[in-house]
Amino acid sequence: MKKLYLDICTYCRPFDDQNFLRIRLETDAFYLIARYIKEEQYQAVVSPMHFKEVSAIPLLKKRIEIQALLNQVDTETTYDAKKARQRANELHAFKFGVADAAHVAYAEQMADVFITCDDKLLKKCKKNSLSIVAMNPIEFSVSEDLQ
Repeated sequence: MKKLYLDICTYCRPFDDQNFLRIRLETDAFYLIARYIKEEQYQAVVSPMHFKEVSAIPLLKKRIEIQALLNQVDTETTYDAKKARQRANELHAFKFGVADAAHVAYAEQMADVFITCDDKLLKKCKKNSLSIVAMNPIEFSVSEDLQ
């Protein structure tokens, strides 16, 4: 079973302005992926970075809803925090933002696919050699033929 690491911008996509077609499509793809996770076709994983980033969301309703989603996800996946920190520092040196570097560092250890809606982050992931495939939710849904 493939393990998926969805970053916080992906979990937040349903809260974005749905009047934009791309955002609506990414939201639909997120819900599709979530359904397959719920049906145990995929396993979602979360890292300490997820909880740290969610705790900083200013809108209470949004923070609570995303926290609830994360609490449903498998937190039993093992990782080496020291190794993740070292890798995050390496990625930060390659101009990844601090939070993005941490997410990618954990994802490399914990998952098979890293899913994000952040175009700049995807571009950096594809430019640098990572030990994980990075995709946006639409790309992932199409590549896996999710319906």
